[in-house]
Amino acid sequence: MKKADFITILIVAAVICGFAFIPGAWDWFNTTTAKHGLLMSFFKFAILGTFGEMLALRIREGVYIKKGFGLLPKMLIWGVLGVVIASAMTIFKSGTLALLDGGFHLNGRAAECFKADLNWGKVGVALCISVLMNTLFAPVFMTFHKITDIHIAETGGTLKGFFSSPLGIQKALSGKINWDIQYGFVFAKTIPLFWYPAHTITFLLPPTLQVLFAAFLGVVLGVLLSIKK
Repeated sequence: MKKADFITILIVAAVICGFAFIPGAWDWFNTTTAKHGLLMSFFKFAILGTFGEMLALRIREGVYIKKGFGLLPKMLIWGVLGVVIASAMTIFKSGTLALLDGGFHLNGRAAECFKADLNWGKVGVALCISVLMNTLFAPVFMTFHKITDIHIAETGGTLKGFFSSPLGIQKALSGKINWDIQYGFVFAKTIPLFWYPAHTITFLLPPTLQVLFAAFLGVVLGVLLSIKK
C-alpha cells in the first residue's frame, strides 16, 4: 500500500467521522440538501464522481492522478452531470408515477404505495422508475460523458484546453468511442445487471439521500469500468 493510499483512507475516514460525530453536521447536510438540492447535487457529483475516476486510475495504473488526467475539468463535468441526474431523477419519478396511475388505470395507488413504508409494492414502483430512467436516459448520459472524457484527454486535461475547442461530438460518435465496450459492456451489461437494481435502492431511500447515493454509485461505476479495462 502506497503513501497516497493511506492519505486517501485517512481523508475518507475523516469525512465519515465528521458526519458521524460532529454535532449538527448531518442535520446541516439534510437541511442544505432540502433547500439547495441542485447546488448540492453539483458538489456531490463533482467530488464523488471524480473520486471514482481517481480510484479507477489507481486500479489500472497504480496512481490516483497523472499528467493530463484533468482533475478540474472532470470535476466541472461531473458537477454539471450531477445537476442533470438530479433533474432526471425528479422527472422520471413523477413521470413514472403518472404513467402507472394514469396509463395503467391504477387511480393513484402507485403514488400512495410509493409514499408508504417499505413494502413489495413500493419496491415494484421504484424498480419501474429505475428501469425507465436507465433505459431512456442513461445511454444518452453515458455517451455524452464519454465524449467529454475524450475531449478532456485530447485538450491536455486543463480548463483552458477544455474550453479552447468544441467537443467534437460527431467525430467521437463515429470513430473515437469504443462501441464494443460502450455498448457491449456499459449499456448491455451494467445497465440491466447493476443500474436497474442499484437505482431501485436509490428511489427507496429518503429524498435527501437519493442524490448522494446516486453520486456514490458513480464511484462504483469507476471501479467497474477499471476492472473491465
